[in-house]
Amino acid sequence: MSRRPVKGEYIETDAGNKVSRKANLVGTQNIILGGKSIIQQDVMIRGDLVRTLPPSTSSGPVSNTAVSIGRYCFMSRGSCLRPPGRMWKDVYSHMPLRMGDHVFVGANTVVAAASIGNHVHIGANVVVGDFAIIKDYVKILDGTVVPANMVIASFSIVAGQPARVIGELPEGGHEAFELRELYKTVGNAPPPKAV
Repeated sequence: MSRRPVKGEYIETDAGNKVSRKANLVGTQNIILGGKSIIQQDVMIRGDLVRTLPPSTSSGPVSNTAVSIGRYCFMSRGSCLRPPGRMWKDVYSHMPLRMGDHVFVGANTVVAAASIGNHVHIGANVVVGDFAIIKDYVKILDGTVVPANMVIASFSIVAGQPARVIGELPEGGHEAFELRELYKTVGNAPPPKAV
């Protein structure tokens, strides 16, 4: 009887990213993870949705990065990141989704934003519409629907369907956005049992 070591739930990359074996990353060559980010199970990241250009366009090199995620980001179970798309020069095309550092995405949340700043908390069951721009230090409460093209200013608290600013983050409350400690709690193997 052979004893194989038990595989952990997470694969850890050289940059310290912890990606669940049950996450679904499509088009991984077009996904950039900045380091020390967590991708939980049942997360979908659509790296296959890249910019397409009409054949007659030769405007130089085009980046094929579909989704770019910063450092210390946390994608909760069932969340989905997909690049925003629209008609461009008579072709339906996707533009990159760029996410900053210390971004928390809650469970069952769909994000199709153009950009998300640093230190952003997006709650559970949220929809962030195509080409939305979320600035730094923003908190989006559970169940919020952010319409396409909405720009959310820094230090805002947002809620509702459709989303609206309902308050401002208090001064000095920014430490709540740090995700370093949360990172340390995920994917660590339990200590070996004494025999």
